[in-house]
Amino acid sequence: MAEAYFPVGPGLGMEENFLSLDDILMSQEKLPGRAESALPRLAVLLGQGAGSAESIPEGSKLEIPLWLAKGLHDSKRRIISVELPKIFKEAWRTVFSADANVVDLHKMGPYYYGFGSQLLNFENPENPEIAQTILQATGGGSVLPVSDSVCSLQTFIARFRRIMDSSQNAYNEDTSALVARLDELERALFQVGQKGLNDFQCWEKGQASQITASSLVQNYGKRKLTEVDG
Repeated sequence: MAEAYFPVGPGLGMEENFLSLDDILMSQEKLPGRAESALPRLAVLLGQGAGSAESIPEGSKLEIPLWLAKGLHDSKRRIISVELPKIFKEAWRTVFSADANVVDLHKMGPYYYGFGSQLLNFENPENPEIAQTILQATGGGSVLPVSDSVCSLQTFIARFRRIMDSSQNAYNEDTSALVARLDELERALFQVGQKGLNDFQCWEKGQASQITASSLVQNYGKRKLTEVDG
């Protein structure tokens, strides 16, 4: 029986994939900000008014969905200004540097890596530090200009090793406690690791004729071939 929905992966870095359910959900994440000019007829949309004709006065503090913040952000016209969510500020970056494994990323934000990459669309003096901490974790490729591609992957690498180790040592076990603290990207990686382990166990017991590459690896290879042909 054919599947009704074929999962579409999220975009890479600062680009979204609007066919991806993960990216659609991630675009609903809220950003703190401020209205730098009056915003006509947006009060209801942002939960600050009862009538569709109400405007948001200049100087108002806002909680703006990412998709709307990207649409309104214009460095020349100064319609809105955007602040960093607390988990991307210096205090939390220090925690990640000390021990990234202690942080419950799913509680702090289920799309930590994707959302952090999207923050680079906004002008902020801390963007290089944010990029250094998380950006290449979303793709591992040229998602930034060359000058910024020296990201150290501090958070992702520190957590990735533990995630894959856990996924390879939890055969036929309840893994709910293991994945509870992971963001959605990390959960997807954990599932890939679990599937690989299960496929190997089936092959070792003679229950499968051959081991095949995961769809994640196959799709990555197809994307690379497309880039070469282009």
